[in-house]
Amino acid sequence: MAKRATAEKRPRRERGSLNPEDIIDGAFELAEQVSLDNLSMPMLGKHLDVGVTSIYWYFRKKDDLLNAMTDRALERYATFVSPFVQARDWRESLRRHARTMRSTFLTHPILCDLILIRSALSPRAAQMGAKQTEKVIANLVEAGLTLEQAVDTYSAVQLHVHGAVVLQRLYDKNKESESGATAYYENLTISPETTPLLAEAGAKGLHSGAPDDHNFEYGLDRILEYTERLIADRAAHKPRAGKSATKTSAPRREPKDTTPARR
Repeated sequence: MAKRATAEKRPRRERGSLNPEDIIDGAFELAEQVSLDNLSMPMLGKHLDVGVTSIYWYFRKKDDLLNAMTDRALERYATFVSPFVQARDWRESLRRHARTMRSTFLTHPILCDLILIRSALSPRAAQMGAKQTEKVIANLVEAGLTLEQAVDTYSAVQLHVHGAVVLQRLYDKNKESESGATAYYENLTISPETTPLLAEAGAKGLHSGAPDDHNFEYGLDRILEYTERLIADRAAHKPRAGKSATKTSAPRREPKDTTPARR
């Protein structure tokens, strides 16, 4: 069933006590109850027990409020997913980082809706995201990857996490709505007669294309394994410290004798 666009009111506040931080706090509270899509300025005014004009004094439209909520969401997100990847323990720390990103978005759907689905970042939020990514790339380079390999690796991890999270979030939103929509992998016609391998896999709890724990961990393991091979390959071809590469030199020629011959 769809969530009803109703919410409990806060205790009545004193006149003149409203400020932007209170409005953002109330917006998060209300969005948790009625969803981000159903959030409206008049509804938020009722939730905060203030006139809607008091909200418009600080946020002229809903998009302005959502931008402020996104900035707040990114601050929370940065707190949840720290510490970042460590060079000395890159594989396990990158695994923990990916798992934490996924669990944070799944546990806090409003963060997912603001950061991944809406994805409208203010200049400050965009700069903060760039600095966080820079730290990860720097540690992966220190771990032994080239700059290109480090960027490709972290991009693969981010796409893997974000794709799995968004698919799951869209699935959950469809379940909450009255549309009756389901994921495509739930609508596949599978039977032992026509698709015996898929039927056997389904009996073992395996579902192709589903953003579940098994598929997430499988994809993450493959990214980490390939990255480990890249680091090992670079280490194997790296010249040892204190030794320079040998160069093949041309045979030394004896100086030509220019003394005049005696007659």
